[in-house]
Amino acid sequence: MPHELDKILIVEGQAGFPYQLGELRGLILNAATFGPDKDEYGQVSNIICDVFQRRDEAVAEYTEKFDSVKLTPAQFRISEKDLEKAHKEIDKNLLKSLRQAIENVKKYQKEIFISSKKHPGIKYKLINPVGICVPGASAPLPSTVIMTAIPALVAGVKEIVVVSPPRYNSSIHPVILGVCYELQNKDEYKDSNIEVYRIGGAQAVAALALGTGTIPKVNKIVGPGNRWVQTAKKQVSGLVGIDSIAGPSEVLIIANEKANPAWVAADMLSQAEHTPGSAVLATDSHTLAEKVLDEIKKQVNHLERVDATIGCLKEYSKIAVFENKDKVVEFANEFASEHLEIQCGDESRQIADRIYNAGAIFIGDYSPVAVGDYWAGPSHTLPTGRTAMFSSALTSNDFVKSISIIEYDKKKLAECAEDIIRLAEAEGLDAHAKSVRIRQEKQN
Repeated sequence: MPHELDKILIVEGQAGFPYQLGELRGLILNAATFGPDKDEYGQVSNIICDVFQRRDEAVAEYTEKFDSVKLTPAQFRISEKDLEKAHKEIDKNLLKSLRQAIENVKKYQKEIFISSKKHPGIKYKLINPVGICVPGASAPLPSTVIMTAIPALVAGVKEIVVVSPPRYNSSIHPVILGVCYELQNKDEYKDSNIEVYRIGGAQAVAALALGTGTIPKVNKIVGPGNRWVQTAKKQVSGLVGIDSIAGPSEVLIIANEKANPAWVAADMLSQAEHTPGSAVLATDSHTLAEKVLDEIKKQVNHLERVDATIGCLKEYSKIAVFENKDKVVEFANEFASEHLEIQCGDESRQIADRIYNAGAIFIGDYSPVAVGDYWAGPSHTLPTGRTAMFSSALTSNDFVKSISIIEYDKKKLAECAEDIIRLAEAEGLDAHAKSVRIRQEKQN
């Protein structure tokens, strides 16, 4: 008897195979933001303009409208007392795990921090303050705080403004608040200040970008969010820096006959349970593809979000069977997935060496995406929607800017003066040429 998920399995050579994969990439990309032709795009623009004009008053009105929570501007910020209270209520075992995750991320971010090294002709300066968006999902996302705030703190950012919608008893989930308190009170970050505000959506992005009187203006905004948040980030980009336009969470799994079908299915479901989320298996083994599909059908019924996960599998996921391994690799580089898992036995690392477009690569059977989401060290804030073709994971280096340093003395300028003058005149920029020539005339 046909199953509603049977259609996610497609085979190279069948009619419409390339079209279906191209359409899938388009659907994922379009799910990130509202296009300029959509009414919601204009609504986001109006929210930003309104916050610019009416500041705190507008933020309060939109918070009541969209989150059904009535707050005065004085109630936006979570007090230090409430942060401490939330921290004390965290389960002790969970707190232990959170602290180790923090240490793992901190260690990795310190090791890759470019500003700790000396480079001639360039200096690095902090981007400060910065804003962090934490989604108000049905479940708390403390990992988002860790994966965005720790890179900023390692870079030396002194002022961090966290915003999250009041979706938990008219406030923010205690675990998120507790993690903010934990970071704020670590000895090495005592000179940094983390402020937490219970606002979300496009109005929170606008508040961070513009400042409201109560909410400070920042110079860069990072962190995930829904289409309203990402569209707002896109519209304020240029006024402030942003990390990326984060679309649906996605995984592409390269696997062959050596892979465990149950594990592959579980990894696909771990992304498809996002709303929305995308999971793609690319393989040269038809047998594995069928086994994975069977496993998905079994496992999905044991998840809490069954209907939503099946919906994401049908709309944003595929099991694609290619003619050979080379075509699998070619597709992976073209698809440029946020997460790329490689489960090909002893060939896994060799295949990984051929991948040049991915947000993060997870090599081997024992490296599921969840390891990167919570534990390994690299930030889970990764490029989505094929932006891995030209962008990278969020790191401590994203919180510094570089300034070029140029210093010539009399002799060095004299050595190249004629060349500079010649180039300037070729471009018709007479004043540029004269700015060099006048220094040569004074020397004669």
